[in-house]
Amino acid sequence: MSRDASRAKSGDQMQNPLIKHSIAIVRICLGAVFLYAGMLKIVDTTAFAGSIAAYRLFPYFFNYLVAAVLPWLEVICGVVLVTGWRTRPAAFMILLLNLFFTAALLSALIRGLEIDCGCFKPGAADPPLMAIGRDLVFMAMAGLVIWQDWRRSAA
Repeated sequence: MSRDASRAKSGDQMQNPLIKHSIAIVRICLGAVFLYAGMLKIVDTTAFAGSIAAYRLFPYFFNYLVAAVLPWLEVICGVVLVTGWRTRPAAFMILLLNLFFTAALLSALIRGLEIDCGCFKPGAADPPLMAIGRDLVFMAMAGLVIWQDWRRSAA
């Protein structure tokens, strides 16, 4: 083995644990955020339904159905990501949720609606563009978790 190949191999061995642990930290942080956000919404489902209704995307009843189901989905995905069990499906679900959240926020922004994004707790004064930026960061984090899990299963 040449010296360059030996150095490259040892560099990969040093870098892989760093990447692996960094992505584990990203996974745990992403899971904790969604666990926290879901728990806040579960505590006040009615207020969260009002936040959903402000988007004017769903019929009245569906707002309450989404408000009852979505926080639990966030909590379950958060717990799964924090524990590290079946991370790819949980990260994929969070990626899909954030795609939907971003589309809903863009729709409200384009239609000129003054909304509370409903991201964490009712009444939080998060500007829609800040919420969209946050969702994009969450999508990137979920993408990293999916990529790491895919890479690990391919090896």
